[in-house]
Amino acid sequence: MGAGIFGLSVAYECARRGAAVRVIDPRGPGAGSSGGLVGALAPHTPERWELKKEFQLDSLLMAADFWAGVDHLSGLTCGYGRVGRLQPIADERGLALARERIAQADELWRGQASWDVRPAAEFGNWAPKSTSGYLVHDTLSARMDPRRAGASIVGALKRLGVTFATDGPAQGRVVWATGFEGLLEMSAQYGREVGNGVKGQSISLQYDPGEVPQVFVGGIHFIAHDNGTVAIGSTSERYYDDPTSTDELLDDLYTRAMAAMPQLVGAPVLSKWAGVRPRAKTRAPMLGGYPGRQGHFIVNGGFKIGFGMAPKIAVIMADLVLDGVDNIPDEFRVEASL
Repeated sequence: MGAGIFGLSVAYECARRGAAVRVIDPRGPGAGSSGGLVGALAPHTPERWELKKEFQLDSLLMAADFWAGVDHLSGLTCGYGRVGRLQPIADERGLALARERIAQADELWRGQASWDVRPAAEFGNWAPKSTSGYLVHDTLSARMDPRRAGASIVGALKRLGVTFATDGPAQGRVVWATGFEGLLEMSAQYGREVGNGVKGQSISLQYDPGEVPQVFVGGIHFIAHDNGTVAIGSTSERYYDDPTSTDELLDDLYTRAMAAMPQLVGAPVLSKWAGVRPRAKTRAPMLGGYPGRQGHFIVNGGFKIGFGMAPKIAVIMADLVLDGVDNIPDEFRVEASL
């Protein structure tokens, strides 16, 4: 139930293991927050290590093989690329902190990726403004084109015999991957806030800098996709009137983005997007059995991390749904948000 990235990924892993799967979503695949523009797969900082960061690291390292398999089946391309990320360093204190994290990243990221301090000049015209003249450059971050990724995984699912519907009864073992609406329904069911929706707005420009790292500056993501576009986002709005409209908050985001990356000034605007992302009370994914519903399961809470977490969540949930094997971290359990 639900055809966002969590629902589609769990369906894919279950079908890949031979299960008969049907995906039901009244609006169709990728109609919610998984149909956005940005697609930033970015890791947490390599410090104060904890289980959520370790889980995300595993998933980010799984992503290349996961999406290569999806694209191979579908014959499409999802736009995945492990291109890294640039972040400006403001001052000497920030420079010292960034350098401390070099060794931490080498240890915590198991030598699979690096965190370096590099002169901004090395990245030419794509470098964001940096008052110190230096940037953090990590090689773990990746990009994803959410809409093409959605189309590719739907194509792969169809090749695996998965069927799609906009309504119908919940039969067999049921996975509820119903996004923010599901969190609101659970909140009403339990009489307390289990989670909520946070609106985001983003914008896509016609601009082709080539194969370059994503940029993160001032809380804004800049993702250069491999189709000659740059996606910029996003706002975070806890309170909103219209979940799918763009407004002056996106205009303000655009203004700040142009100040941070003036090389983009004048690039034609291709599209704008708004949608609501599911945020569980714990801010972590919500995974596990549905309390009081035998054979029902919940996969939710992909706030800002859905595409990055999806490969490992798909495996964890397929283990549980198909084989009864429970490898869900305690912090991610449904009960943690109830």
